[in-house]
Amino acid sequence: MAMPQNSTRENGFCFAQPLDFSHPSPHGGEAGRPLGAAREDDGCSTPLSNGMASSGAPSPLGAPSPSDSSAEPLCAPSPAQDPTPLEEGIKYVSAEEEELACGWGAFTPSCLQPCNTSKGVLFFLCVASFLQGMTVNGFINTVITSIERRFDLRSYQSGLIASSYDIAACVCLTFVSYFGGNGHKPRWLGWGVLLMGLGSLLFALPHFTTGPYEARSAAQVGVCGGNQSLPCSQAASSLSDYRFVFMLGQFLHGMGATPLYTLGVTYLDENVKTNYSPVYIAVFYTAAILGPAAGYLVGGMFLNIYTEIGRETDMAPEHTLWVGAWWIGFLGAGAASLLISIPILGYPQRLPGSQRYIVMRVSEAHQLKDGSHKKALDPDFGKTVKDLPRSVLLLLKNPTFIFLCLAGATEATLIAGMSTFGPKFLESQFSLSASEAATFFGYLVVPAGGGGTFLGGFLVNKFKLRCSGIIKLCLLCTVSSLLAIFIFFIHCPNMPMAGVTQMYDGSALPGGHLNLTAACNAQCGCLQGTYSPVCGTDGIMYYSPCHAGCKSVSVNLRNGKKVYQECSCVDKALLPGSGRAEAGKCTSSCAKKPLLLCFIFVVILFTFLSSIPALTATLRCVSDRQRSFALGIQWIVVRTLGGIPGPIAFGSMIDKSCLLWQDQCGEQGSCYIYQNSAMSRYTLVAGLVYKVLGTTFFIVACLLYKPPPAESAPGSLDASENGSSDLQEHKPSLPAEEDI
Repeated sequence: MAMPQNSTRENGFCFAQPLDFSHPSPHGGEAGRPLGAAREDDGCSTPLSNGMASSGAPSPLGAPSPSDSSAEPLCAPSPAQDPTPLEEGIKYVSAEEEELACGWGAFTPSCLQPCNTSKGVLFFLCVASFLQGMTVNGFINTVITSIERRFDLRSYQSGLIASSYDIAACVCLTFVSYFGGNGHKPRWLGWGVLLMGLGSLLFALPHFTTGPYEARSAAQVGVCGGNQSLPCSQAASSLSDYRFVFMLGQFLHGMGATPLYTLGVTYLDENVKTNYSPVYIAVFYTAAILGPAAGYLVGGMFLNIYTEIGRETDMAPEHTLWVGAWWIGFLGAGAASLLISIPILGYPQRLPGSQRYIVMRVSEAHQLKDGSHKKALDPDFGKTVKDLPRSVLLLLKNPTFIFLCLAGATEATLIAGMSTFGPKFLESQFSLSASEAATFFGYLVVPAGGGGTFLGGFLVNKFKLRCSGIIKLCLLCTVSSLLAIFIFFIHCPNMPMAGVTQMYDGSALPGGHLNLTAACNAQCGCLQGTYSPVCGTDGIMYYSPCHAGCKSVSVNLRNGKKVYQECSCVDKALLPGSGRAEAGKCTSSCAKKPLLLCFIFVVILFTFLSSIPALTATLRCVSDRQRSFALGIQWIVVRTLGGIPGPIAFGSMIDKSCLLWQDQCGEQGSCYIYQNSAMSRYTLVAGLVYKVLGTTFFIVACLLYKPPPAESAPGSLDASENGSSDLQEHKPSLPAEEDI
């Protein structure tokens, strides 16, 4: 997609000299008259509430006209008039006091200046958000099952690791959004990305500080009649303490990413035209969505590599005890984050030409009855700590902002929960390996999440929606995903497993209690601590080759899988001489699989479709000077009520649907088998509750929104966006252009 062309010279995106509207007018009685409060003889047809002519915009898909010079007047005088009054009413101030060049300190090479544009910033911020999404929402969610297995963690503990990111963000958000919003945003962003890279490197550290992974595979323990003993001192471990290292890595991730989605969004919004802003922000968030998708795909590929690289193993990736190379992705993402932080640190506090977009903006801030929202119009408001309580109070008195935050929290709960445990859901429902489930989930997130995010921003720009229309679009998307979530009424049945889902003779388990011992394996001396599922030729899974009564083993030359023979528990009546079993889970042949995947796609699509419109509505319903701080407060609400409890709640919910727990010398480990019907039922209940709440909050936000009165913004945004009074047409050059 082509973005507006940008340069450091004469085009529609560069305005080399800032404007000072406080210059006294030579016409005595009109000193200090705002430019927008134009008389009829000024030639400005459409004044704005902030004192500038409304502006149209060339399509964001094409380049602006070369005649749109940064050194040309903002309002073209009528031919019958002398342009002198307009020119004398504007004071051009030298930009030397504020360094707008791209570089690091005094080092500002000219070769870097072509990147000193809104497109250049967008590119580097997209790379940073891609890396953040790939790491935090991609790699971590992909490898969560492997980490549980490698470090003996339970689902609620892994959920706490996932929530540590949001906890750190909540701690930092107020400080970063308030002071960073009035400070040098690129420096906050650059140091944040660097901190995020350090967090990724720390997250991979446990792999290098622990001993080699020793899986108790069936080949080591033996088949029926083999030596099944393994001392508890070898089985027990304290590896679960490494969860604190993972939590610290996530804390650094959260601290580093805090500026990215608050200051990064407002930095883009301040440096592009108002009607382009949703497109730029949509591209930025699309990169953030494609990051997790890439994380699922690349992370799934790494999981097919054994975690102890260079060490041979007799296990295949399909083996339940297999642990892939979960740590490789974090090393790569950490190094890339450290590198990308360098150019971001070199950007100026504002881009050349950005002031023109600030003065052209039409306010859509919610109007408070007591008029206290006007306090935020003071240029000095929000620059000191003493204004912090007043800033918070102004936002709390804005009901539209509050209910948009609550709606975002309900959506964030589902997104955080499903992104963390979505691969595990697919793994259980369709009897997949961890790498297959991660790859599958990536295929869903790429078109649904990424496409929905970009489409949301495109729709806002395409239909030139005002704040109230944007909220209605969010409401439509939420209702659509609410209807689609009823798909969780259906589920794929569990693959039959002897002693776990049914008795060895096919009958139901009495009272639902596990019974892994039967007459066919009573003499084998099998241990429950050795979980290595095999699939018998009768279509039933068994806890291990020993529990299937298998007495010998060979290797299938076609696929390299182990094949166990002489399995006394496998039903030979179905296929004569078929008392065999193959290592790994039985393949699911669920007929509902396409339908379930289709509707999960729809739920993801409409959930992400509302994300950019909701963010745009948040930016528009507050005053300009409170945008960064408002995003910070919104992220605190979203993470406190959604991002933090989401993974923990979903993890606890999934734990409740567990059928078979790991037994480590009497201590409960991670879950081996989940009950699919219970998992779907809990997901449905959670989805309905949060989607109904989200719908309610969007309805209330829409009803309570009070836009500015028409007379305060006579130049409607629609008029400006239709190009009725843009900067791009019929603008004469200033007489002394070469001296400016």
